[in-house]
Formats: sequence, structure tokens, C-alpha cells
Amino acid sequence: MMMRISTLILFISLLNRSAYAAPASQKNTLANPEPVTYANIDRLNNICSNIFLTYPDSAHKIADTALILSEKLNYSFGKGRSFLNLGIIYWSQSYYPVSLFYLKSAITFLPKDRPLYLSDAYRALGRTYADLKDYKQALINLDTASYFAGNNAARLAEVYSERTYIYNLTGDYDKALGFVKYSLKLNRIAKAEDHIAVLYGRMASIYLAEKNYRAAIAYNDTAAFMSIKIHNKRLLAYTYTDYALACNGLGQYAKAVDYAKKGITLSDSLGLMDAETKAFNALVTTYELKHDYLTALGYQKRFNIIKDSLTNIAKLKTVKLVQNYYDLNAKMNQLTIMSVNAKLNEAKIRSQHIIIRMLLFSMVILLAILTGTYYFYKQKILLGNKLQVQHKELLEQKKLIEEQSANLQKVNDLKDKLFAVIGHDLRSPIANLSNITEMFDEGYLTPEEVHDLMKNINPIIKGVGLTLSNLIEWAGSQIKGHNLTLSNVDIFLMGVEMEQTFIHALQVKNIEFVNKAYPGQGAVADENHLKVILRNLISNAIKFTSDKGTIKLSTTIENNGLIVSVTDSGKGMSAEELDKLFYLNTHFSNSGTSGEKGTGIGLLLCKELVELNGGILKVKSKLGAGSTFYFNLPLAKSYV
Repeated sequence: MMMRISTLILFISLLNRSAYAAPASQKNTLANPEPVTYANIDRLNNICSNIFLTYPDSAHKIADTALILSEKLNYSFGKGRSFLNLGIIYWSQSYYPVSLFYLKSAITFLPKDRPLYLSDAYRALGRTYADLKDYKQALINLDTASYFAGNNAARLAEVYSERTYIYNLTGDYDKALGFVKYSLKLNRIAKAEDHIAVLYGRMASIYLAEKNYRAAIAYNDTAAFMSIKIHNKRLLAYTYTDYALACNGLGQYAKAVDYAKKGITLSDSLGLMDAETKAFNALVTTYELKHDYLTALGYQKRFNIIKDSLTNIAKLKTVKLVQNYYDLNAKMNQLTIMSVNAKLNEAKIRSQHIIIRMLLFSMVILLAILTGTYYFYKQKILLGNKLQVQHKELLEQKKLIEEQSANLQKVNDLKDKLFAVIGHDLRSPIANLSNITEMFDEGYLTPEEVHDLMKNINPIIKGVGLTLSNLIEWAGSQIKGHNLTLSNVDIFLMGVEMEQTFIHALQVKNIEFVNKAYPGQGAVADENHLKVILRNLISNAIKFTSDKGTIKLSTTIENNGLIVSVTDSGKGMSAEELDKLFYLNTHFSNSGTSGEKGTGIGLLLCKELVELNGGILKVKSKLGAGSTFYFNLPLAKSYV
């Protein structure tokens, strides 16, 4: 019940907060955006103004995005710059009427405290009017641009540059050259390399109009070089066309044809209809001057076809242009509608605020009353849970102690058993040795008889030594664990060593030892561990194999591992004995075929060492038919 009331209060609180947060956030977004948001819009407009001559389509998309964001944030300066960029982009694509619309829109949004951007807008208007042949309006707008440029050398240089364009078109070449030189001076002060390149192209056009072709080519060289350097493809297209016209004037018709074709290709890729028309006319003029009227006529027809095609494309682009305008306008209108709706919603939410506030106040009082009750109830539950956890931990600790006690008892019982067996096994060999030495000292035995007795007792002593070695190894592993030193071990060579170790025991029982391990077949294991394993397995095999039996050591490769097996033809084991063989609490030891005794600790040690080296010790046996102990080891890399 308490949780439901708390949830309801929280829900109403969030509802109240969201009701005010939505219009508040919209208001902040529309009127007081974070400075970083303004910076992002300015960054988009900067990118647009830098790339519009090279990538006009991409620049158009960026300007649209900047305009929508500016409208959303009611960022007047951002709107003005976005409209200015759109106007310049449409001018670069020769959509002059559309350019005028966006440029005039830019002037209405650009603030008076940003005079340099107003200078850019009026200068762009002046250039657009010049391209529309309205030179009077062009000069009026350029005068206004000069006013807003103030003492800024870069902006003044751009304004004077556009004046040279107008005077060149109107045939006032002296005035045009004068303004070019003055503009160059200002641009060098401003270090505006892109505008300097345009001015060199402008000078080339002026000298071309005056038929001073060599001077035109000289300035064209500089303009072409700089246009490539600053990536101004529009300027380069016009430069190719001016080269063609100058070469025609100098009678260099081959060069004229080459430059005209370059101009046509580049203008076509940029969609510059004016430059492409000028280049085709230069090409037709070239062939007319060469009196190759047939080729001239062919290029004229080709141009007419392209012109018709471009006209159709221009119509399609115009349709797309209108569609783009309406899409952009629709998005901006949608933002306006959203702003109005936000204000209406804010008014509605304010009217509900008092009611929600009163409801919240009442519920807070109720919550305060219930909180105390709930707190004490929760404390009671927590205390009960804590007691349950402590009780569970005590039971687990008791169970762990009982398990450890049982394991300790098993190990202690095994220890008692081992000491009893080892004591019995050591007593007989030591007593025999003592009797032999006493009889020898008293003269009852000759050296030859002692020698024969020592041969018979030697296997027993070695068996006792193996038992002690196993006991020491096993006890060490129980106390401090094993240290593992891996190396590549040749099983065949180790088998040879084992045969020499047990040669006397094998000869006594006339057992044949067959080493079927493949020579050079290596395994990755601890060599000392492997010697202990094989020594115990072969010793057991000798112990439980009758006279004239066979013991075989063999290796096979399986699944990138080495299988090592020791097989004997001894008495074998029953299924019941196999189940008890490898477990600490059920292990056992049988007497050998000649009455040999053992502790059974050897196989437990073998199991531990095999597992430590990454393998598993297994056994296959049948009562009366012998046994095979086998285990796997990682194969050396050279054999994988």
C-alpha cells in the first residue's frame, strides 16, 4: 500500500515537472540556447562558405540544416548567414533570381552589429545584379557593401573586385584595371589568396577584351596555377575558356582547341552553363578561323544539342529548386507552429498547476504519516532477514567443519594404514639383511653364499625403496603441492631406462619387456613426474605378472595428444576392484604373483601426477587376462 502511494505521488510530481519542463525547455531552446549550440550553427555556416565552389550540392544541404537549426533556436544571425550561404550557392550555379531572393532575406536577418557580414550580403547582391545585366542596381549595392566594409581591407578588396567585373562588362577597361590593381593591393594586405587568384583571372579577361592576348595569357597562367592550388574549379573553368580565346587571337589554334575542350569538360561537370557556352563559342570560332567550316558546323550542332539538353536539365533543376524551397519553407513553418502550440500548452499547464500543487501538498502530508509506519515495518523485516542470513551462514560453516573433519579422519586412517604396512614391509627386508650380516660375521656364510642371497634380496630392497620414494613424493604433494617443470620427453628413451631399472626383477620372473613406444615421439610433461608414473606402473605390472609373462610399453597419437599405455599379461582385476582403485577412501593393495606386498599408494600418486601434467589415468582390466593402464599427455608441437 505504501509503495503504491509513493509511486502515485512520484508520478504526479513527474507529470507536473514535465508539464512545465516542456514549454520551459522549448522557450530556452528558442530564446536562450546554450552557447555551444550557436557555435555548432556557426561552424556549419563556416564549412558551407568554404566548400560551395567545390562541392555546391553538399554546401546546399549544410546550409539548409543550419537554417532549420537557426529557426528552431530563433538565432537571427544564424538565419542571416544561412540565407547568405544559400544565395551565394545559387549564384554559383547561375540561378540568379533565386539567389536574389535568398540574399535579400539574409539582409533582413543579419544584425547591424555584424557589418562585415552585411557587406558580404550586399556585395553578393551587387555581383548577382551584374550577372543579370542590371549594372545600376549592381553599383548601388556595391556602394552599400563598401559602407558596411568600413576599413576592413579584405572586404573592401572583394567589393572593388566586383566593380572591376562590372566595368569590364561595360567596356570601361581603364577603370576596371585601376580597381583590379587597388583590389590586389588590399588583398595582399589581407593575405586573401583565393581572391587574389580571382583578380588575376579578372585581369586576364580585361586584357582579352582589349585584344592584348599575350598579357591575357600571362595573367591567365597565374590565375590557373592559383585556382588549382586553392581548389577553385569555377575559376579554372573560366580560365580554360579565356586561354582558348587568347590562343585564337594569336593564331595558336591547336592550343585553342585543347583549352576549349578542357573548359567544356570542367564546366559541364560543375553545371556552369555560361562558361560552357563561352567555351563552345571559342571552339567554333577556332575552326572558323582555320577555315574548317565543316568541323565548326559540327561543334555548333553538337553545342545546340547539348544546349537543348542543358535547357531541359535546367528546367528539371528549376522544378527541384522550387520543391526544395517549399520543403525548406514547410519545415520552417512547422517549427513556427510547434512554437505556437508550445505556448498554448504552457498556458493550459499553468492553469492546472495550482490544482496539482494542492494535490501534491495533501499527498506529501499523507506520505509523511505513512513513512514512519513503513520505516519501522521495514526495519523489522530487515532484522528478520539478517537473522536468517546469519543462521544460514552458521549452518554452512557447521557443514564445512563436518566435511573437513571427515576428510581429516580419512587421511589420518590412511596414514595409520600406510605406517602399519610400511612398518611390516620394512621389518622383513631389514631382519633378513641383519641375519645375513650376523651369519657372515660369525662365519656361517661364505662370500659366495652372501652374494647369491643378496641377488635374491635385491628386488625386495628395490621394492621397499620404491615404496619409500612414493611415500615421500605423496607426502610432499599433500603438504606443499607439486612443482611442475615441463619439457619434451621421449617415451621410448624413458622406456629403455625403465627396462634397465627393473632388469633384475624381470629376469627373476622371466618376464619379457616389450618397448613399443615410437622413437622420437615426444610429449610435453615434467620428466621426473613421468619417471615416477612409469616406474610405479611397470613395478605393479611386474608384481602382478606371472613367470614367463609379458609387459608392453606403447604409445599412440590421438586427437593431437599422446596416449601412453603399460599392458601386462598378469592376473587382472574384477569390476568391483576397478571401481575402488583410484579413490583415497577405498584404495586397496593385493599381493603379487610371488607374494609381493604393497601399500597401494603408488597408483594414487600416479593419478595425481598424470592429472597435474594435464592428463587422465585410466585402466582396462579383466580378471585372469591382464591389465592396461593408460593416460594421455599433450603432444610436443613438432609432432602436432
